[in-house]
Amino acid sequence: MRYQFVDCRWELGNPARGRELYLEGHIPGASFLDVDTELADLSVEGEGRHPLPSAERFAEAAGRAGIGEGVFVIAYGAMGGAERLWWLLRHFGHDDCAVLDGGIDAWLGPLASGEEQIEPAVFTPRERNDDTVRAPEITERLGDPSLVPVDARLPARWRGEENPIDKVPGRIPGALNAPWNEALPEIPSGDVVAYCGSGVTSAVTVHRLALAGRDARLYPGSWSQWETLDLPVERD
Repeated sequence: MRYQFVDCRWELGNPARGRELYLEGHIPGASFLDVDTELADLSVEGEGRHPLPSAERFAEAAGRAGIGEGVFVIAYGAMGGAERLWWLLRHFGHDDCAVLDGGIDAWLGPLASGEEQIEPAVFTPRERNDDTVRAPEITERLGDPSLVPVDARLPARWRGEENPIDKVPGRIPGALNAPWNEALPEIPSGDVVAYCGSGVTSAVTVHRLALAGRDARLYPGSWSQWETLDLPVERD
């Protein structure tokens, strides 16, 4: 088993910033995966702002980043980037992965700058079919007490206040709020479905629940898809 650090820092609305930060300083030997272009496939239409990449597309990116059989991945990032990689790795059958708590700020050693020569690996995807949920299933189960939708967006967006990101302010009816940048609140028992704006920061919720020993499914399209489908909306 060898270890591979992967830098997944990114900024919403500033696509180039993640790689800029990586080049300025990263954990020595770390590879870089871009949330917008490698941990999502923006060419897919109708699936929200960060559609999931196909198995083939993700396998190619993971292999370039040095991820393959016998490699334990330690992801670090910002705004859910590391958790997005953690979730995608597990979704495609690679469970040897973890998230560095505290991100790069928790690294006590020296940093490297510039590009790294990463030894490529062969990533063989084994896609799961039990860790996601689509909008029709959620719609059919609205009002079902066994369904626990959890919204990882910040409270103002969850409440449905006007904001520059959501075209239609609001939330999925019945959704609880568990802001991605705060401690996880108590989540009732049931079938937990996590969503956010585009399926990135909600991976933080899924990761935290996994650490607590609970399973949760991800709604990849999240609010950026839901708001386009003329589906029920709840606001305070």
